[in-house]
Amino acid sequence: MPENEITERQPVMDTYGQPINFGWARTPLFDYNPPFIGGTKRSKITEVDRYIVFSATHMVVFEIMDGGYLGHIGVSVFSVKDHSRSTHSIDRLFSYGRFNLPLNSESGFIKMREKKTALDFVVMPSGARIIKIDYPRFGRHRRLRGELVLTRAFPDAQSIAAVSRWRRERYAFRYLRCSPWFIAEGVIQLGFTEIYFSQDNAWAIYDWKRETRPKRDVRYWAAACGIADGKLIGFNIGYGSADSSAGTENAFFLDGVIHKLDQVTFHIPPADWLDEWKFTSNDKRLEMTFTPFQQRTEYRSLLFHSVKCNQVCGTFSGRVILDDGSALAFWDITGFAERRKTRF
Repeated sequence: MPENEITERQPVMDTYGQPINFGWARTPLFDYNPPFIGGTKRSKITEVDRYIVFSATHMVVFEIMDGGYLGHIGVSVFSVKDHSRSTHSIDRLFSYGRFNLPLNSESGFIKMREKKTALDFVVMPSGARIIKIDYPRFGRHRRLRGELVLTRAFPDAQSIAAVSRWRRERYAFRYLRCSPWFIAEGVIQLGFTEIYFSQDNAWAIYDWKRETRPKRDVRYWAAACGIADGKLIGFNIGYGSADSSAGTENAFFLDGVIHKLDQVTFHIPPADWLDEWKFTSNDKRLEMTFTPFQQRTEYRSLLFHSVKCNQVCGTFSGRVILDDGSALAFWDITGFAERRKTRF
């Protein structure tokens, strides 16, 4: 069945909270309105804002998740050179919308204050995004602080936006947007180490998700961005237990323009996740290898609610067939892949 490309603005759900429009778009054309989700279903809302920022030496992941029963604020710093990692996270019980995350991915701000820790995400009227961080005790009692400014690499850069459903749970849906093409500038200081992000060699991925959860979910996701042959490339690929037949989230980006992919499969080595991975697509347009250098496992639980995430960082190399039929090869683009299992 052909995918459904959305070209006009429309709501994610009707006034009863039931999702009604499924497919994918090149810009975030879907309107998300959580007040339509009433009763006990409001406790099943999950909202996530995440930024992944790359430099020549480090990768930093900033994540804020309001999961209803369990909220989460997390930051991880990965060293590309020595493969070390520092992670700090704060969990908040029964967040239930108190994080006040924005209703859309194009505007708004998030200011988190918890245990002397501060993490801000701000969208400016120009479209630039500012990340401010101050963790007084971040891994081995070092202080993590700094500020990053993310700007669009191209004024008309496209994003992949997709809404998927679950066949047997009519109120469950996932609305996501990914933009793997931001330019990052700024400095983050970790202890006595200063991590510089400059316009020529630092990039960022913006991941935004709003959903009404099913009882159980498994999701595979990978993303990366970098330079190949003087051009900015990036990709967002993933799949899971949701029904993505109306439109997958799989897309390759060349200088901010989407080249849409169909279904993509992760071939994960069963013995060791740090062995080489393979990625293929059913339309034969994408073939990649993934060479990991660091693995992080995260587990959070509260009563009958649990989240387990295996995240692997590394470099991607491969070949993609663009929409015009030409082939593009790329090597050693920094990114990550993960599997997230949730139970509610």
